[in-house]
Amino acid sequence: MTATAPDARATRPAPDEYAPYYDAYIRKVADGDVVHALRAQLPDTLATLRAVPESRAGHRYAEGKWSIREVVGHVCDAERVFAYRAMRFARADATELPGFDENAFVANARFDERSLTSLVDEFAAVRGATTAFFDGLFPDEWMRVGTANGKTMSVRALAWVIAGHERHHLQVLKERYLEGS
Repeated sequence: MTATAPDARATRPAPDEYAPYYDAYIRKVADGDVVHALRAQLPDTLATLRAVPESRAGHRYAEGKWSIREVVGHVCDAERVFAYRAMRFARADATELPGFDENAFVANARFDERSLTSLVDEFAAVRGATTAFFDGLFPDEWMRVGTANGKTMSVRALAWVIAGHERHHLQVLKERYLEGS
């Protein structure tokens, strides 16, 4: 890995710290302390989601696309998976972790049977746990790596992916679900 450990949480991960697929998420995060970025995202995301009336929470912008509730549930699930991977890698667990099928998660989660408010509250709780975890890491733990879904990834990259994944889905919600509503 290319960064020095003391700067790990404030330095963008190097391309050898993650699979190329994740670059699109990592590019959505501004330079600087990623834990600060994770915390700073929360008010905007919560305000956007809390402004959606429950009557629109089942809206899909096209046939076969997830509803707003399902998008929020997916963001919660993915953040939990990525944070779990980061915890395992930070603890120097060398066990290779499996991938996950986000479409199967959504199909089996029954998010549309829940209120949007409950999902938004869940996201706030998940994000709180995520930031508390990353805030408690020591500099050397940020640079530890592990393997998930057959790809090597650093703890630092996972934090940036979590932040970028949330930004990606908030942008999609604003542009495809909420624009003109």
